[in-house]
Amino acid sequence: MLERNPQKAARATLEEISALYDRVALVFQGGGALGAYQAGVYQALADAGCEPTWLSGVSIGAVNASIIAGNEPRHRLHRLEQFWQKISGRKIWAYTPEGDMFRDIRNRTSSWMTMTQGQPGFFKPRFPNPWLQPQGAEGATSFYDSAELKETLEEVIDFDVLNDGNKRLSVGAVNVRTGNFVYFDTDNVRIGPEHIMASGALPPALPAVRIEGEYYWDGGIVSNTPLQYLLDQEEERSSLVFQVDLFSARGTLPRSMPEVLSRHKDIMYSSRTRQNTTNFERLRGLKLHLLDALKRLPKDLLTKEEEALIQDYSKAGFVNIVHLIYQHKNYEGHAKDYEFSGTSMREHWEAGLEDTQRTLRHRQWLVPPAGASGVAVHDLHREDPT
Repeated sequence: MLERNPQKAARATLEEISALYDRVALVFQGGGALGAYQAGVYQALADAGCEPTWLSGVSIGAVNASIIAGNEPRHRLHRLEQFWQKISGRKIWAYTPEGDMFRDIRNRTSSWMTMTQGQPGFFKPRFPNPWLQPQGAEGATSFYDSAELKETLEEVIDFDVLNDGNKRLSVGAVNVRTGNFVYFDTDNVRIGPEHIMASGALPPALPAVRIEGEYYWDGGIVSNTPLQYLLDQEEERSSLVFQVDLFSARGTLPRSMPEVLSRHKDIMYSSRTRQNTTNFERLRGLKLHLLDALKRLPKDLLTKEEEALIQDYSKAGFVNIVHLIYQHKNYEGHAKDYEFSGTSMREHWEAGLEDTQRTLRHRQWLVPPAGASGVAVHDLHREDPT
C-alpha cells in the first residue's frame, strides 16, 4: 500500500493516488473577489491529472464549483478564465507604480468603483436607491441588481453537463423565511442558474432569489463553508477532500481601524473550518473506539441497536482533508472581497496555483490515512513543509 511506503508514495502520480479513494472532493468557501484563488487551486489539480468527482461551494465558491461541474474537463479551465476575465475586466489605472502604498490606493479606487458602478456581467446599482423605493417594490430589498449574473452563468456553464450524474455538485443557501440552511444537490434536484445565484445572494447588496415559491440568500450568512455537509454524507465512502478557504481564522492583532474591519471579516467568514475538522476527527475516533468495544461483547448480549451500530460504524471510510487558505497581502484592506480589479484577480489566481503546487509536491500527505481514526488533516500554512 502507498500509505505504508512513503518512498513509493512520493513517486506516485496524483492520478494514481486519487484512484485509491471513492471520491475526490473540492470544497469552496465564499469570499467574493478572492474566489479567483480557488480557480488557481483547480488549475493546479487539473494540471496534475486530478479531476474532482464532487464539488461543493457557497457564494462565489458555488459559482466556481458550478463552472467546473458544468463543463467537460477539457473546457473547465477556459470557462473559469472566461468568467473571471469578464467580471474583472474593467480597467482601474493605466499604470500602477511599484510599492504597497500605490497598490493600496489603487485597490481602494477599484472597490469604490465596484460600489458605485457594480461589476460587468455580475451586478449593477439600482436606481433609484432602495431606500427611496416603496415597500414591496422589486428593487426595495437590495442595493444591486444581479440579473446580469444569470446571463453570465448561462454563457460559461452547460447545465446538461452539470446535471449529467457523472459528478456531484452541492451549493449552500439560506431560506429567508425560515432561516434554515439548505443544500441544492444534483443528487436530489436539477440545478439551474437560480440555485447558484441563490447561494451568492448576499444581503443587503444582492436580492433574494426565488426558487419554487421560497426565497433564498447567500449561504455564507449562516455557514461560509460546506465541508460539514460533505463529511455527513455517505460516511462509508473514502474521500480525498481539498478544502479551499478564502478567509483565515488566524491573523495578527489589528493596529488601525481598516485592520480591525479586515480582521473582523476574516473571523466572521472563516467558519471555524479547523474546529470542524478537529471535531470530525475526534468524533470518528470515538465511533471506532465504541465499535471496538461492541465487537468484544458476546453476540447474545448485543441489542438490536448495538448490532446496527456495528454494521454502521464498520463501513466508515477513511477521509483525508487537505486544507488550503488564502493569505491576504498587507495592502489588501477590508474591501478585499469586493475589489475585483484584473490585477488582483490574477494575483489571487496565481497564489492559488502556487499554494496547491507546493502542497501536491508532498505526496505522502495525499495517500489514504493509516491512523486509528482513519482521518488525516493537512494544512500547508500551518505545517509549512520543507
